[in-house]
Amino acid sequence: MTTLTNVPLPKASRDITVAYLGDLLHSAGFIDDRQRADLDATDRQFRAQARATKARTDEEASPFKAVTALNLTDASGNGTKIDDFLLARLIAEDAHLQFCKIDPLKLDLEMIESKISRPFARKYKMIPVAIRDAKVVVAMVNPFDHAAIDSYRPMAKQDIDIVVSAESDVMAVINEQYGFRTSVTKAERDLSRGTIDLGNLEQYIKLKSGAEIETSDQHIVNAVDYLLQHAYESRASDIHIEPKREHAQIRFRIDGVLHEMQRVPKIVNLAVTSRLKTMCRMDIAEKRRPQDGRIKTEHDGKEIELRVSTLPTAFGEKVVMRIFDPEILVRTLAGLGFYEDELKLFAEWIKRPHGIILVTGPTGSGKTVTLYSALKSLASPEINITTIEDPIEMVWDEFNQTAVQSKLGITFAHALRTILRQDPDIIMVGEIRDGETAQNAVQAALTGHLVFSSLHTNDASTSITRLVDLGIPPFLISSTLIGAMAQRLVRKICEHCRRNRPLNFEEAAMLNLQAPPGKRIIVKEGAGCIRCRNTGYFGRTGIFEILPVDNAIRDLVDRGEDFLKIKDMAIKRGMRTLRQSALRKLAEGITSFEEVVRVTGI
Repeated sequence: MTTLTNVPLPKASRDITVAYLGDLLHSAGFIDDRQRADLDATDRQFRAQARATKARTDEEASPFKAVTALNLTDASGNGTKIDDFLLARLIAEDAHLQFCKIDPLKLDLEMIESKISRPFARKYKMIPVAIRDAKVVVAMVNPFDHAAIDSYRPMAKQDIDIVVSAESDVMAVINEQYGFRTSVTKAERDLSRGTIDLGNLEQYIKLKSGAEIETSDQHIVNAVDYLLQHAYESRASDIHIEPKREHAQIRFRIDGVLHEMQRVPKIVNLAVTSRLKTMCRMDIAEKRRPQDGRIKTEHDGKEIELRVSTLPTAFGEKVVMRIFDPEILVRTLAGLGFYEDELKLFAEWIKRPHGIILVTGPTGSGKTVTLYSALKSLASPEINITTIEDPIEMVWDEFNQTAVQSKLGITFAHALRTILRQDPDIIMVGEIRDGETAQNAVQAALTGHLVFSSLHTNDASTSITRLVDLGIPPFLISSTLIGAMAQRLVRKICEHCRRNRPLNFEEAAMLNLQAPPGKRIIVKEGAGCIRCRNTGYFGRTGIFEILPVDNAIRDLVDRGEDFLKIKDMAIKRGMRTLRQSALRKLAEGITSFEEVVRVTGI
């Protein structure tokens, strides 16, 4: 949060109305006269509806939502998005106050609980966000509501500074963060009396809405629901619940980086862990051995799956939940980050009638997303697609998915032998781990099947030598392998705070780049803003190293040449390495120098 200055509150008092928001937008040049007239009509309609329903102060009857629902275009031509953040900034300017983007990662929730009650916060849409210079910094949606300010002063028991925040930010804190802490506090109180019943829960869990959560007295259930909702809203890919000596730490992985979100008492963590284990049908009595399970939930009208894993540690069971959002896990091939020539080549691969396509990279490099997206693009009623996974990452109706179950003797190799008797057209083997699986995959390709699989190798060329190490003769590799593709994920620079920066001499040397005499190499970086939580990054994209097995590569494979000669030949024939792909993203301003170094290990 930026440094705050004491500014006297404005004397004028008014409600936040659609018409008032329209005046602000029009005065700032964001809407034209015609759009202003549309907002006037919306204001009249909004007021009439509010009088009819007597819900003028209700969260659903929000003038901010009424304005943003119109999807107004920026009349100034700058492409500014007209949302509640822009409206809050304009209100702050009009009130001569500072705008504050609330970052949930930096809130002191214990301070919030001690300074304001949740009903009061919800009624007046205000929340304390910090204590600076012995004053409580209070974020408000309507800074002109002097009745609320005057009522809050004795509650705060110290001086206050008012800042303006977006309605969505304030209500998110009240509904999610604040609600989570309230549930944890009540759960800690009840658990101390031994009154929590965690039994009789179903595997399919429909998360309750904010109103439904509030009417329930099952505080652990509420806390878990708040936690999952917050993770979805934060675009988290993983949730980590880690027991420590005196408390438990909750962290979210957002765009590949972990952020601490909450700390809860140890007694509450035990109940939260039991709740999660029951939701995914684990044995809640077994705490000494690792367990795996799945939870299916619903958020914003779509089903989201979570893969849950527990691991005994020194202070208790650690729980990690990987979130599988279907909109993220299964994309169009064009949405993965391919360049046009790469997309054309990969699309040509997956249209082959038979052969093996390998996707390589470490854990978390996006292999599963690539494989699922490729299969989704091929799925049709005329094609039988069967997968073997350990575990099934996400259930998809158009695939026939089989999970590896080692205890029952269902391994990749065993399942692949069985699948070949199931008349498949396309087979996806989650990972080639041993020689038997590799041999069966080659046999499947030789008998007219298209096989997708993954390997844990650092680049595309070493996947060929890895198959040799697993016992596959070179002549079989050259005759069945269509191509190998290595990939990584790099964070994208936030579009809202992207700026230029020059590389110094040492940084340019690390990338083997040299600027003309007297000039500097200019790249992009993220300055950090409210959109990206001051990280400078928002979202991720793929970088790829695509090695097609053509006649020249086949000749090297047949002769048993090592991966370095194969890589050199592929580069001569036009293959971009992972480093070159990352440098291209850097040159285009998509990613940063630091990301290139982090991901490619230069």
